[in-house]
Amino acid sequence: MAVDNTKILTAEQEQQLRQPIDAYVGEIQAKIDALRANGTDKVIELQSSLDDLKRDRIYTQEEKTAKRAQYTTELEKAKAVEAQNKAEVSQLIAQAEGYLKEHFDKDYYQAVVESCKEEQALAQEKYQAAVAQLNQTHQETLSKLTDAGEIKDEKYVQKNRLFDAKMQLSKDIQAAKDRRHAAFDHRYHLLDLLRMSKFTFGEAMAQRWENYKYTFNRRDFLLRNGLYIAIVIIFIALCIITPIVKNTPLLTLNNVLNILTQASPRMFLALGVAGLILLAGTDLSIGRMVGMGMTAATIVMHNGPNTGGVFGHLFDFSGMPVLARVFLALVVCVVLCTIFTTIAGFFTAKFKMHPFISTMATMLVIFGLVTYSTKGVSFGAIDNTIPSMIIPRIGSFPTIILWAVAAVVVVWFIWNKTTFGKNLYAVGGNPEAAAVSGISVFKVTVGAFVLAGVLYGFGSWLECIRMTGSGSAAYGQGWEMDAIAACVVGGVSFTGGIGKISGVVVGVCIFTALTYSLTVLGIDTNLQFVFSGIIILVAVMLDCLKYVQKK
Repeated sequence: MAVDNTKILTAEQEQQLRQPIDAYVGEIQAKIDALRANGTDKVIELQSSLDDLKRDRIYTQEEKTAKRAQYTTELEKAKAVEAQNKAEVSQLIAQAEGYLKEHFDKDYYQAVVESCKEEQALAQEKYQAAVAQLNQTHQETLSKLTDAGEIKDEKYVQKNRLFDAKMQLSKDIQAAKDRRHAAFDHRYHLLDLLRMSKFTFGEAMAQRWENYKYTFNRRDFLLRNGLYIAIVIIFIALCIITPIVKNTPLLTLNNVLNILTQASPRMFLALGVAGLILLAGTDLSIGRMVGMGMTAATIVMHNGPNTGGVFGHLFDFSGMPVLARVFLALVVCVVLCTIFTTIAGFFTAKFKMHPFISTMATMLVIFGLVTYSTKGVSFGAIDNTIPSMIIPRIGSFPTIILWAVAAVVVVWFIWNKTTFGKNLYAVGGNPEAAAVSGISVFKVTVGAFVLAGVLYGFGSWLECIRMTGSGSAAYGQGWEMDAIAACVVGGVSFTGGIGKISGVVVGVCIFTALTYSLTVLGIDTNLQFVFSGIIILVAVMLDCLKYVQKK
């Protein structure tokens, strides 16, 4: 189908369509600027001068006081002028907005949109015609060649010609997109001048949606979100299959709360290892940290003499108040986990040892010490009054979720609002450049491991309370894979310096929900490892593709 070229606007024609709008609104803008000159503009200028005066160290205190008094007097006069002209300015703005609403789309923007559509269609036609011509010429050239080398060269040249044609098509389509986007932005440029950068919620959302469409790239979108889409599809399939196979719905409020309950202790672990992955590292000792923390917490919070000993010594903390035992268990968990993560962090930072090695070493040490000292026995249950005190249920709502929410808020603040967090991203992105800029790579690395240890301690303590004890050296085996996988799925890159707390939260919820769903469906635990392994492979593959694309 032939393209109607009469709808395609030249730059001069587009300017002619826009000229009456610019002239009308420009005339009103000039009146508004004149009214604002000694009012709003003066207020902004004087407020800026007062702010600068607070930071200025050139003037003496007396000079500052005098200037502050002068600025304040002028500011009051300017505010009076602003208030006097406010009604007239508002009326002029409303007049300009009414004109834009009536004329901008009808007289200008829709014509540009139609023009851009025709330009894109014309670009496609030109591309198809160019490809047909190139293929015809190529076939004619090949029919005249007999030498294998010349034929190979011709095919290579033809491939480049087709690539150039495709690039020209992309360029033409992008030019049309740029033109339409510029026309869309012009309305908000005029409104920006009229209102001094104040937009309604609807206008702000419209601009965000337009910018999203303008910058949208299918390949980038699939690289960023393809795994999430696949997991959502799998979860939807499970929600459909489970009622058929098990005669019970999967997506219920009770199941959602159970998933969030199971995810809460794991959130601490994932947040801890996320900081290490941000430094292009990892931690293989998480599962053993959980086992050690569970064992220590169970010993402290056990009601009466423990059923097992540590190096043959039996403990009995039942003489202490319950809250004191709970607090002591938390301190012991945090201290033990932090000691071992600090050791791993020291060797990683001081000797440039890869975290894979340093954390594998601590993993073996922890497991060996805990198993040898406790003979591998389970220490039974904790005092049954503790869970209802620390993580009670309010109705059907499990308050253990609030502990995870608090951890997310605290770690988000550390990552995004503190110097340590900014240094964490800097060292993860480029440790050499960070060192040159004055950041202590050693302190940041050890600090990340210390923070991880604190979070592991909290996580293991919380898991002990959730499970009412049953601490043993074997508990937590494989949890390091879940925590690392959750971070990777959530977009924390192994290349370092890339990741968000929100991604970690999403990753933990996804993995916990998937495991819970497969368990409800009756899938064998060993097959669940297969699902986890595939998800990890795909997540890291997509991460690597994004990294290669950036390079």
